[in-house]
Amino acid sequence: MNSDLNFIAGGAAMDDRGKLQFCNDFDMAAVRRFYVVSNHETRFVRAWHAHKQEAKYVYVASGAALVAAVEVDDWEAPDAALEINKFVLAEDRPGVLYVPGGYAHGFMTLRPDTRLLFFSTVALGESLDDDVRYPFDYWNPWTVIPR
Repeated sequence: MNSDLNFIAGGAAMDDRGKLQFCNDFDMAAVRRFYVVSNHETRFVRAWHAHKQEAKYVYVASGAALVAAVEVDDWEAPDAALEINKFVLAEDRPGVLYVPGGYAHGFMTLRPDTRLLFFSTVALGESLDDDVRYPFDYWNPWTVIPR
């Protein structure tokens, strides 16, 4: 796994009032905006979205998702055999995944009503000028292997 990608572990506390989830080590100083994404059905894939400069932080607020990231080697024709970094993010295990600029990323929802929060390091206008897309199956980590 590439060391540029980083999972920032969070935690949870529960008492008679309910549950509190947190990620106290997530420094939001670089965040400029955020957005929430949910799919219309489980196992739906949204991929591949890349930025040369923009970084993203990903947090699963509800449900669970398989999030994948690939370090792009050639923006016009990336190698289809590049290493795919996979992470299962879930509300049961709070934390934030950092995806630096230079990566393509995508996700597949694993549970109904999954919601992902994406925190971006650039304003929307800057993001649109740094936006690269590839087909959802250009790299294909979306098959879950029975164990």
